[in-house]
Amino acid sequence: MSGAMKSMIYLDYNATAPIRENVIAAVAGAMATVGNPSSVHGMGRAARAKVEEARAQVAALANARPRDVVFCASGTEASNTVIRGAGAKSLILSPIEHDCVRAAAKESGLPVFKLKVNAHGVVDLADLAQKLEEAPKPALVSVMLANNEMGTIEPVAEIAEIAHAHGALVHTDAVQAAGKMMLDRKALGADYLTLSAHKIGGPQGVGAIILAPTAPLKALIPGGGQELSRRSGTENVAGIAGFGVAALECMADIGRMAELGAMRDRIEREVKAYGNDVVIVGEGAPRLPNTICIAMPGVKGETQVMHFDLNGICVSSGSACSSGKVKVSHVLTAMGYGADVAEASIRISLGYGTKESDVDAFLKAWTSLYDRIRSRR
Repeated sequence: MSGAMKSMIYLDYNATAPIRENVIAAVAGAMATVGNPSSVHGMGRAARAKVEEARAQVAALANARPRDVVFCASGTEASNTVIRGAGAKSLILSPIEHDCVRAAAKESGLPVFKLKVNAHGVVDLADLAQKLEEAPKPALVSVMLANNEMGTIEPVAEIAEIAHAHGALVHTDAVQAAGKMMLDRKALGADYLTLSAHKIGGPQGVGAIILAPTAPLKALIPGGGQELSRRSGTENVAGIAGFGVAALECMADIGRMAELGAMRDRIEREVKAYGNDVVIVGEGAPRLPNTICIAMPGVKGETQVMHFDLNGICVSSGSACSSGKVKVSHVLTAMGYGADVAEASIRISLGYGTKESDVDAFLKAWTSLYDRIRSRR
C-alpha cells in the first residue's frame, strides 16, 4: 500500500480495490518474463503458462472450466462483447445496470426493453416474463448480480430460469459481486458472466468473460485469433497473472464478509439513529455485506464527498466509472427516488483492509457534517 493510501482512510472499494501485495509480486514477475504467449519457443511457452495458470484461477472464482474464460481489457469490454456478440435480436435490461451495459445496448442498434424494479432495486420477475413475450427472439437478458451503488443482489437464478424457458440467453455483470459472495456460473444459470480484476485487488485494465460451454460469442475485436478467436490481441500477461492471484486471494477473503457486514450494519444503525431524515437506499433487500448507499437530504453527494476527502476519507457519489463526472444516479431515479434523495446520496464500500477505527472516523466525519447542515436549517 502506498504512502498516500496509508495517510487516507479508503472506503471506496467498489470503485477499485487497493492492489494486493502478492498481486504486485506476480505482476512484476510476469513483466520480467520475456515472450509472446502465442510464440512456440520456450520463452513463449513460459508466458503462455502464466496465462493458463491465471485462467484456471479465475475460472475457479466462478466454479467454471478454464477453457470457458475469455480474458479482455476490462469489465466494460467484457460486457460490450457479450451485448454485441451474443447474436441477440433484442435486449432486455434492468434500468439499474452499469453504464457500460446501458451504453453498449444503445450502440447496438437492437430493440431494448427496460424491466421494472421495486423500491429496493430488485427486478420484477412478472415483468420479465411479459417483456420476454414481447421482445424479438432470440433475446439477451442482462441483469447485474449485485448493484455497484447500493449492493442489492438480484435473483439471477430465477431470472435465468424464466429467460431460458423463453429461449433467451442471460448475461450477468458480476463485477461487484466477485469476492463478496460465492459465485457459481452454472448455479446462477447465466450464459455469460463478466468480471473485472481491479474490483478484487487485481490490476486495472484486465477483465474476463466466463461463458456457458454452448454460449455463442462473436469477437468484438478480430485479429490474430487469440483467446480461441473470441478476443484477438496479444494477451496482457502481467495483468492476467495478477488477476489470477487476486482471484485466489479474494476467494480466501469470503470468510471475512460477515465481519464487513457487521461494520456496514453499524454505520447504518448509527446514522439512522442520529438523523431521522437519512435514507439507506436498498435497505430491506438482500445486499452485499460491504456496500452502503446513504442519502443526506439537502446536501449534494459531491459536497459530501469533498467533506470526507478533507477529513482524509475516500468515499464516492454514485458510480466512479464515468471519467470523473458527477451526475444524478440513474439507479436511484429508476427505483422511484426523487432528486432530493438521488442527488444527496453517497456510497461507502468496505473491503479487506477496512478496520473498526475506519468506521469510527467515518461516523465522526458524517455526524460533523450533519450537525453543520442541521444548524444552518
